[in-house]
Amino acid sequence: MNDSLPADVADALAAVLSAEDPVHVALQRQVPHLTVRARCTCGCGTAYFELDASEAEPAPTGPGTVVAAEAQLVTEAGEYPGEVLVFAQDGYLSWLEVCSWSDDIEVTLATARHWLQTRS
Repeated sequence: MNDSLPADVADALAAVLSAEDPVHVALQRQVPHLTVRARCTCGCGTAYFELDASEAEPAPTGPGTVVAAEAQLVTEAGEYPGEVLVFAQDGYLSWLEVCSWSDDIEVTLATARHWLQTRS
């Protein structure tokens, strides 16, 4: 875990970035060099990163901004209230977004973190 990242952000990145995907592995190598530049003020937990590109190699994501990783959230009751997306810009981690699809279930980074950890 990265001591400069909040635990909720570090845990979510660890859960979403797969060890089997070469792009995800390259992005995981950037995590020790990340800091959170800003967080969404609505309470969802979305985090915007700052990364010194001289400290890490870009992942092979191609140019521009792309969804580099995504994980659908599934509750214990089998509902699908949202997802977590990890964005990369020009091969570098850019932000982690928490998306809600439900008006009935509150989706925050804390709840997403729980659902990501309980996935099979």
